[in-house]
Amino acid sequence: MSHLWLPFTQMWHFDGGARTFVRGRGTMLEDARGRCVYDAVSSIWTTIHGHCHPRIVEAIARQAATLDHATLLGATNPVAEELAERLCALAGMDRAFFASDGASAVEAAIKMALQYWQNAGQPHRTRFVRLRDAYHGDTIGAMSLSDIALFKSRFGSITFETQSYDATAPLGMDVAAVIVEPLVQAAAGMRLVPKKAYERLKDVEALIVCDEIATGFGRTGTMFAFEQTGLSPDIICVGKGLTGGTMALSATLVRQSVYDVFLGAPDEFVHFFHGHSYAGNPIACAAALASLALFEEEGTLERAQGIAARARANLEGLRQNPLVRDVRQAGTMIGVELRETLGRPAADALYDAGHFTRPIGDVIQFVPPLCSTDEEVDNFFEALGNVTLSLSKDAPNVTLSAVEGRSRCHPEPVEG
Repeated sequence: MSHLWLPFTQMWHFDGGARTFVRGRGTMLEDARGRCVYDAVSSIWTTIHGHCHPRIVEAIARQAATLDHATLLGATNPVAEELAERLCALAGMDRAFFASDGASAVEAAIKMALQYWQNAGQPHRTRFVRLRDAYHGDTIGAMSLSDIALFKSRFGSITFETQSYDATAPLGMDVAAVIVEPLVQAAAGMRLVPKKAYERLKDVEALIVCDEIATGFGRTGTMFAFEQTGLSPDIICVGKGLTGGTMALSATLVRQSVYDVFLGAPDEFVHFFHGHSYAGNPIACAAALASLALFEEEGTLERAQGIAARARANLEGLRQNPLVRDVRQAGTMIGVELRETLGRPAADALYDAGHFTRPIGDVIQFVPPLCSTDEEVDNFFEALGNVTLSLSKDAPNVTLSAVEGRSRCHPEPVEG
């Protein structure tokens, strides 16, 4: 019996033997039974250049042999410095505060916003505004900024109240920050947000926080999704694809005008009261630098645009499918909403067809690694079409033999 407790997973009768991944190479994952599947969800939106990319693997090994970890509490290290400079240049920001996962980056943004207004002499600004159907993570602060009842309703006793953004009503003078997911709300089932919804946020006094944890690093066609909204955020949260999907690392990026309010004499106690043990871990920072270099070396943004176009062409055929309620796409972030109760059987059938994804309710996700080939994209949608055909005949029982896919293991051995 396994002692492992999986996140967001009902463990009663869970069969670990059916989904135990032991190797990865490129776009493929190999399970303990020797079956290889296409990672069609990028291991929950993290994998950018493929699994075990040799450039990133080499950077991790080299850094691990040089400096494995050193605290950022009152000290620094060269790779964290270099990554901070690189990220700020890419995002048009000025300072980078490191943490480990996306929720940690959001928690830092919350506390930054609160302390910013305290330091600026407006401590009454304590309210946060977020989008409808927002999701920003599962820690207490990030969960408070979220608006999906399934994820937060049972934890109401420990969350704080937040306000839903209304594009027509003025923001109150007590608002500390407005946090938005640019273009697409991934955890809401790839819900698309019209660009006009961001218009009113261009001239507000409250701080603007863009949560780019899911959308950053090429997912929507540009390096960051906010570039397509016209917003000039004061704070940006990044994570997931920051290291190419190899190491846990996130960052909260801020403008100089935010950072300056935290400067003063040591005994003034206006410096930021927040931190994490593994913030700026050198190994994770080295992985991130290697990943960012690959964007230029391998033309990752251009490939992402090609994947998006290929997927768009495939989606046209699905729009007429009677089992498909809706199709949503922002670059390579795609959701195919099926008829009620069909999400999980469809995802299970896709796995048997050689494609790993995880449904959000009845929404089948397609968020592929940005190194995917046209053939892999086509194969996924062909398998999805076959699955829906089988479901329409046998729903809710799926005839798995009818959905055999073409995904194959990488023929070369995987080291390590």
